[in-house]
Amino acid sequence: MRSLIAASLLVVLATPVVAQDLGTLHPKPLPPLAHPEDPATPAKELFGRKVEPAAGEPKVIGFYAKGCLLGARDLPYDGESWQVMRLSRNRNWGHPRLIAFLERESRKLREAGIWPGFLVGDMSQPRGGPMFTGHASHQIGLDSDIWLTPMPARTLTRGEREETSATNVVRADRLDVDYSKWTPAHMAMIKAVASEPEVQRIFVNPAIKKAICRDAKGDRSWMSKVRPMYGHDYHFHIRLTCPAGEESCQRQDAPPSGDGCDASLAWWFRDSVLHPKPDPFYKGKPPLSMSALPAECRAVLNAK
Repeated sequence: MRSLIAASLLVVLATPVVAQDLGTLHPKPLPPLAHPEDPATPAKELFGRKVEPAAGEPKVIGFYAKGCLLGARDLPYDGESWQVMRLSRNRNWGHPRLIAFLERESRKLREAGIWPGFLVGDMSQPRGGPMFTGHASHQIGLDSDIWLTPMPARTLTRGEREETSATNVVRADRLDVDYSKWTPAHMAMIKAVASEPEVQRIFVNPAIKKAICRDAKGDRSWMSKVRPMYGHDYHFHIRLTCPAGEESCQRQDAPPSGDGCDASLAWWFRDSVLHPKPDPFYKGKPPLSMSALPAECRAVLNAK
């Protein structure tokens, strides 16, 4: 199954989707580019067609939203405490540090009785870099999405991995969580992950951050890492710090001090933020070209 998926990229990925959208049981290869050497070719078109990693010692190059990855490793589809979702996307790649973290942390939470196991969403592409769809970051193998759906006590079928929807824990009005779906176990899981020293940030829906601010007891130092962000109503996003000694990895500033439950959180619930008026003249940001990425990413892209 792995070889079939690795050999095929989806035509559907050429159109905008988000991580919640369904995968497919019948992936089709993307057509070759007529002029891949054209400097105007978006980098996502080039990296999105690479189905295998670039060989070499693992190395993070650039920033989370502008970089690439040498020597990526894949997270196995199945483990005792995790299962990979949306296999057709071929996005279960990362720096070995991320792979080890997901395996170790999922096992730790399972053994502690906090969470039965991770359903792992998007990580990175085989060589990192910009993706066709869904993410601005996830480019250097240090980001991973974890579904807010507990892993079942059985191995999911391929069809279930492609077609099952994750659990949306946010209320329809987006002002708070839905307490029929959001549970103390969700917060315990996020707290445990955020408390790990190698975690740089965790991104959640603002409504989830609000619930954490309201319900957290005792030590709140871990909460500074939990940052509100658009979307993230059915998964949370783990971001690790740069690996020690990898100077080509561009570090992100530490999160602001405090628990993050101040006016900066209230901003997310303004009507203008929750219900922005469309701008008919805004055409969106242009896609990143190879010239916008670190120069070393060209070698990663072209490596055999």
